[in-house]
Amino acid sequence: MATMTVSLPDQMKDWIEALTQNGEYASSSDYVRDLVRRDRASREVRRGQEMTLEDLRHLVAEARAGGISSRTVDDIFADAKRIVQSRAGKSE
Repeated sequence: MATMTVSLPDQMKDWIEALTQNGEYASSSDYVRDLVRRDRASREVRRGQEMTLEDLRHLVAEARAGGISSRTVDDIFADAKRIVQSRAGKSE
């Protein structure tokens, strides 16, 4: 697998780290791969291009390798709310 270095603003880095720490993604690389995969699929749909069977197999294999989070939707929203509040300087 190839390696790529990406520079991000601190807020984006913090967001990705929060997603990995709370178990939504196994790593920052896993998150970026998911973003690229989704962007590619979205762009192909907008261009009217269909994905090949091999493309779909690859997407499924990557999704399975990423695992399943034990977090609930409520957990995810609670974490998101805490992040937003901390960035706004508020706390409950």
